Amino acid sequence: MNPNARILTGHRPTGPRHIGHLVGTLHTWAALQENHPCFFLVADLHVLTTQYETPAVIRQNTMEMVVDWLAAGIDPHHATLVLQSALPEHAEMSLLLAMLVPVTRLERIPTYKEQVQQLHLNPSLGLLTYPVLQAADILLYKAEAVPVGEDQLPHLELVRELARRFNSLYRPLFPEPEAILSSQPRLPGTDGRTMHASYGNAIYLKDTPEETRRKVLRMYTDPTRLRATDPGHVEGNPVFACLDAFHPRPAELADLKDRYQAGAVGDVEVKELLASLLNETLAPLRARRAELASHPSDVIDLLRMGTDRARPVVQETIEEVREAMGLTLSSRLAVEPAPLGAFC
Repeated sequence: MNPNARILTGHRPTGPRHIGHLVGTLHTWAALQENHPCFFLVADLHVLTTQYETPAVIRQNTMEMVVDWLAAGIDPHHATLVLQSALPEHAEMSLLLAMLVPVTRLERIPTYKEQVQQLHLNPSLGLLTYPVLQAADILLYKAEAVPVGEDQLPHLELVRELARRFNSLYRPLFPEPEAILSSQPRLPGTDGRTMHASYGNAIYLKDTPEETRRKVLRMYTDPTRLRATDPGHVEGNPVFACLDAFHPRPAELADLKDRYQAGAVGDVEVKELLASLLNETLAPLRARRAELASHPSDVIDLLRMGTDRARPVVQETIEEVREAMGLTLSSRLAVEPAPLGAFC
């Protein structure tokens, strides 16, 4: 990857962030912002694909998420935080790119099928075209790299396809972004499925120590183990997957795994250790979070600052796209976008 590569990534504001977000993305973002121009997108248009009926919830979730980002080390003076819906160029770019992709291509996206099945959705057009809006987000900033989990690789491949198609049809404008894969696998939730806010199985960064301990004690472990003296399985065990992510001493963890597999340690002891490690790790983050949450107007100002910084970047790109696609008259008549106000 180019050492000066521009990076674009983001989250849907579905609520507060959980420990899976922390190890899977936020630690990576915090490291990348030190050496790369990074745009971190509050993807509130994306969240409408499943939560369009609850606007008040979306607003609250946006604040919860941004506070978590800041508490986890995202620095708005190093990186650019962007509220997606405050820049209409995202929606326009999505519409223009939608002309270049067949419906059948979108229907083959694995995450589309998974969401429809897992959440029992009657999918909207917006959900189907979710990857196109995601491509618009990335290409608007001419991002050269995108931090993603393995489940998002099919989305990024579509972005690359659309970049190639646009460049071939019109003129070379967009780089084909590379994937920056997380070094951590996706954490399982308390029920053994992937940790996901929609599944009700998440341990949130904002949870109190008591809530964290209670959730950990309810976690699935090894369903074949009936007694503490039975040999246990470490592979596929959600508790040990979380210990792999948070235990700071590999030798001690290896010894614990050996004893668990030999039936020399019980599930409750292992869960108590995980709860203690999580609460110890999250304590300073929770303190920063409480301070940020007590000053919501400051958080909004930081988000407005980043969005204003991003505006000329996306305006320049959309002008280039309009001209390349023959929409030169529309660009001359375009109205200056309204300032970020509805969020305040």
